[in-house]
Amino acid sequence: MELQGLIDLAVQWAVKIAGAVLVFIIGKWIARKLADLSIKLMERASVEETLLKFLGKLIYVGLLILVIIAALGTLGVQTTSFIAILGAATLAIGLALQSNLSNFGAGAVLLIFRPFKVGDFVEAGGATGVVEEIGIFNTVMRTGDNRQIIIPNSNIVGGNIINYSAKDTRRIDLVIGVSYEDDLKKVKEELWNILNADERILKDPAPTVAVSELADSSVNFVVRPWVKASDYWPVYFDLLETIKTRFDEVGISIPYPQMDVHLKKED
Repeated sequence: MELQGLIDLAVQWAVKIAGAVLVFIIGKWIARKLADLSIKLMERASVEETLLKFLGKLIYVGLLILVIIAALGTLGVQTTSFIAILGAATLAIGLALQSNLSNFGAGAVLLIFRPFKVGDFVEAGGATGVVEEIGIFNTVMRTGDNRQIIIPNSNIVGGNIINYSAKDTRRIDLVIGVSYEDDLKKVKEELWNILNADERILKDPAPTVAVSELADSSVNFVVRPWVKASDYWPVYFDLLETIKTRFDEVGISIPYPQMDVHLKKED
């Protein structure tokens, strides 16, 4: 009788184990298919590749956990308490990784809405540089002096983002001060000659040269030419040098802060 009972118990458990293995194998196959289907749907929606791979793995792992719970239920394991423990563990992990989850959400926003892309020159998260990598949790930038900066995505999304590469053209804004004794028409003519001589300066939109301020010690001109975004800094530096050189040649003075001290002699 005892032998028969052991045989029955063994058969019963063999059936349960076989059922659990079958549930796991079939469930795993279905989880993979559903994850692949989700990836294809996201590809059609033009989801960024980095986010696509991460979400694909996340969906697969989530479905696989459900399959494991179903397989344990087939074995007769009380999955209610197991689900409760899993939920509590998930909550604890979520609280411990709260900042990382915030960065993940911000990374998803960056990858979906794409305020900038790899290769753009941007100012974001308190740093300025060329974007080298946009990750799920952080963004990597390279500064002009070749330093690498790793910025948490939440810092980027939580502030202003200035993308200098978003447009094909940029405007250079210069303020040039001249003496009150100088001929303003001559100054304006020389500034226009300098702008017209540089082929990198665009004709459309047209540059601006105008008096902007009668300051304490100078008459200030605004010089605002438009250039291609890639020519911004070369033209900026060349204009400053050319203006100073040309003004020296034609006798136009550029005032600088100074103080006149008068001494009074008393007996």
